[in-house]
Amino acid sequence: MIERLQNIENKYNEITEELMKQETLSDIHKTLKLNKEQAELKEAYDAYQQYKKLEEEIINTEEMTKDQEIGEIAKEELNNLLEQKKILESKIEIILLPKDPNDGKNVIIEIRGAAGGDEANIFAGDLYRMYTKYAERQGWKIEIYNEEQGEAGGFSQIEFLVKGDSVYSKLKYESGAHRVQRVPATESQGRIHTSTSTVLVMPEAEEIDFKLDMNEVRVDITRSSGCGGQGVNTTDSAVRLTHIPTGIIVYSQTERSQIKNKEKAIKILQTRLYDLKMREYEEEVGAERRTKIGTGDRSEKIRTYNYPQNRVTDHRIGFTTKQLDRVMDGDLDEIIEALITEDQKRKLKEEIK
Repeated sequence: MIERLQNIENKYNEITEELMKQETLSDIHKTLKLNKEQAELKEAYDAYQQYKKLEEEIINTEEMTKDQEIGEIAKEELNNLLEQKKILESKIEIILLPKDPNDGKNVIIEIRGAAGGDEANIFAGDLYRMYTKYAERQGWKIEIYNEEQGEAGGFSQIEFLVKGDSVYSKLKYESGAHRVQRVPATESQGRIHTSTSTVLVMPEAEEIDFKLDMNEVRVDITRSSGCGGQGVNTTDSAVRLTHIPTGIIVYSQTERSQIKNKEKAIKILQTRLYDLKMREYEEEVGAERRTKIGTGDRSEKIRTYNYPQNRVTDHRIGFTTKQLDRVMDGDLDEIIEALITEDQKRKLKEEIK
């Protein structure tokens, strides 16, 4: 552990020296790259500085325990410092776990109404509101890329970008089937129905991640449909892209401008292809699939939202909270923290093996 921390400290200091050079300062791209690289090392670097300071305090305090006058007080302080060291070592173990290279990325989320007809679409709308409220709490921004509104409310499908600091690191656990149990507004006899909506969370693809060859893409321009505001569905502005090698189809119609819709559709397609590439790689190496929480597949049932009992249960880790009302209002911190903690535990076990 100490050797790894020492290497991180050396690299951090090398970058600091490089950033002070005039030729580096005059190169904006190199400066940004180095700043990003250093930011990724900072948590481990700071923890190591704290660890070294603690080690020094322990050595000094051990000497003081030999003093007849203050020996007993020093022993108490030494026990306290040793406990701090133990806690810090556990923290460092987690910091040094292999990082997901996508953790710092924005995400594109797709939510679809699945089993349950109108109620599934209404619940898809509830999930969209839940994520927008959570994003507000985190200081993130939301941009809708495509939406198909349900006849009774909600969405049969909605795709949106969540932009901010390390979005994927927190929302990557949300992919899967979300099940709701409640009495629908249309139910006259008060019976509880079960419906599902599916969520797919994909790290936003950048040019360096996946370069899209537009020669492999068929572009179709159509008239926008659904509720999109006055004027949206009066012009041929909607864009449908078909990636011929994979058969993946994406659609964008939220903008009045055909150009803007095409830009959004390209971004969705790029991200879908990057997600496909990642999944193929994970299947190939296998290890990541064994340790990660859930498969990330849209069909996997991950969570149940029970309205009569005000209960939310995440089936992957056996986590339950009786605060469904707060969760649906965007208070997802407790669930996401539980998922992150379990993910770290599994990775630590894998490291020990």
